[in-house]
Amino acid sequence: MCLRDVVERFTKELVNCLFDSGYQEIHPTDTKQLFVKILKKLDIQDEDHLWNTFENSFQEIRAKLDLDALAAFENDPAAKSIEEIYLAYPGFYAIAVYRLSNFLLKLDLPTLPRMMSEYAHSATGTDIHPGAEIGHSFFIDHATGIVIGETTIIKNNVSIYQGVTLGGLQVHKRLAKTKRHPTIESHVVIYANATILGGNVVIGAHSVIGANVCVTESIPPNSLVTVQSENQISQRK
Repeated sequence: MCLRDVVERFTKELVNCLFDSGYQEIHPTDTKQLFVKILKKLDIQDEDHLWNTFENSFQEIRAKLDLDALAAFENDPAAKSIEEIYLAYPGFYAIAVYRLSNFLLKLDLPTLPRMMSEYAHSATGTDIHPGAEIGHSFFIDHATGIVIGETTIIKNNVSIYQGVTLGGLQVHKRLAKTKRHPTIESHVVIYANATILGGNVVIGAHSVIGANVCVTESIPPNSLVTVQSENQISQRK
């Protein structure tokens, strides 16, 4: 449990380093010290090299996050400023932690990326596996209840809403090394509580997946997928 507390603090420090240059000047070594402490607890060597590689990625990660924030501002009529996205949008925070943990996963660091994503999950209600591949200008609105599985591929300019699941049809352990989660092409919008399942499923570019839809087959580009239902309305007595 102590390690979980350290990882939570480390994750918060990372986000501070990315978005607050003044903080970084005041606390120039705090984040690295936490990183080294975590790696020692996980029995991982070469801490300095790993940290330097990670730190050198911050500018690139920040540039991607700026595009994510801009996508949120342009797609959400409730957003009043970019600063509001940075400071008050849980979906953006979840994406920030995802982009950091995804880079660490690519450094072959065990456990730490998953712990970071689980902290973000508890803080935002959004569960993004660090192994997912997500392109630029990604927007998550409202955030709560979203699940994005390990082998999900999301291309550019995709927007998703609360309750969306990008998951697998089966959970057998023997499928661990296979693609189990869907591919979402560019310029797709997925509305609230939609479920898209299966590693062979591709949602074509410029498609809209409506609320409460369950998709288990590929959808061609420029499609609109909705649930056909009727509301029965009667007068109360």
